[in-house]
Amino acid sequence: MKITDVKVIPVNRFLYVKIFTDEGLVGLGESGAWGFLDASAEAVKSFKTYLIGKDPLQIEHHWQYMYRSYHFRGAAIMGAISAIDIALWDIAGKWFNVPTYTLLGGKCRDKIRTYYHVHGETTEELVENCVKAKELGFNAIGHLSPFLDEPRSTPYFVPYAKMIKDAVERVRMIREAVGDDVDLCLELHRRLKPGEAIAFAKAVEKYHPFFLEDPVIPDNFDSMALVASKSNVPIATGERIHTIQEFEMLLSRNAMSYARTSVCLCGGITGTKKIAAIAEAHGVQIVPHNPLSPVSTAACIQVATAIENVAILELPNHDTVSATEKFTSAQTVKNTSFKQSDMVTWVPNVNDGFIDVPEQVGIGIDLVEGIEGKYPYERREIYTRLHKDGSVVDQ
Repeated sequence: MKITDVKVIPVNRFLYVKIFTDEGLVGLGESGAWGFLDASAEAVKSFKTYLIGKDPLQIEHHWQYMYRSYHFRGAAIMGAISAIDIALWDIAGKWFNVPTYTLLGGKCRDKIRTYYHVHGETTEELVENCVKAKELGFNAIGHLSPFLDEPRSTPYFVPYAKMIKDAVERVRMIREAVGDDVDLCLELHRRLKPGEAIAFAKAVEKYHPFFLEDPVIPDNFDSMALVASKSNVPIATGERIHTIQEFEMLLSRNAMSYARTSVCLCGGITGTKKIAAIAEAHGVQIVPHNPLSPVSTAACIQVATAIENVAILELPNHDTVSATEKFTSAQTVKNTSFKQSDMVTWVPNVNDGFIDVPEQVGIGIDLVEGIEGKYPYERREIYTRLHKDGSVVDQ
């Protein structure tokens, strides 16, 4: 079997890759470099010149060849490698007529625990959406910002004492509203400085959050390690890094309790398997980062089924716009007829907060016919939030 073509498919706010073979098998993958998908698409086109004519089943060799072929990397390149890798694993599953997770070592579980995305521009909206998530049957809720999801077009300023006190009060209100049978995955969006993060962790620990995600910017591993060393609440981080070496540096500093592996950014299924093995040696669990489309979810499910040290899977609402659009646009997206689920042939069903492991071959999903015409690609706008004084705010 040989690769005959590699096609880049930009759709709406997503970037897909299809790999074609002379046996008629086609693999599908997705790039997670969501801020710079155009650059990632060009990287795929460069890798295409190598892949044509190759055996698609030599997945590890192709991963090593692409990863080590240049002196430079970055999110756009790693997103390209990830999309290609996922597509190759999809082909492998179809070739052997099994779900991809069978080739990764088989099932470690029959069901995958998930956490549901919640949001809110006001305290009332945030608490209400958490209650709705519980009513839907979820026993964990995430993408949960105690600092609110205000539009990026709104200038930000809150005095320190009020910022911390209000955020902790919101967590208290949520905990009382949903009770102790729902885990709270707090998403801090890199908003705090190390001292602020340590103070917040201490103040909020009595409400027993599942974890604090990215309390500080992830660029400085020592800063994340400092926060982790002073916090009694577990720290989750890793979604913005994309090599096994970066994860090892964080793990060796005891900077995380949960590794947020971006399957569509950290080297695909192959890269995630490598990171999970390192994390396992450190007693750390994996929480796959999954803010993308149902194709990303399908790939994450393969990983979450076959990797033992997976704690929980992030699950966005696929019946609306992308999470990245919802939370990073100039204005919060409220009303739209667009549904991600309309783009694909399958989305998972969730019962009582768990996904039943699917049995479809490969990663078990495909794009609908004519998807590029139905949902034209839109380049992502560059838009970030500003402080009241005009400086840049992390959100």
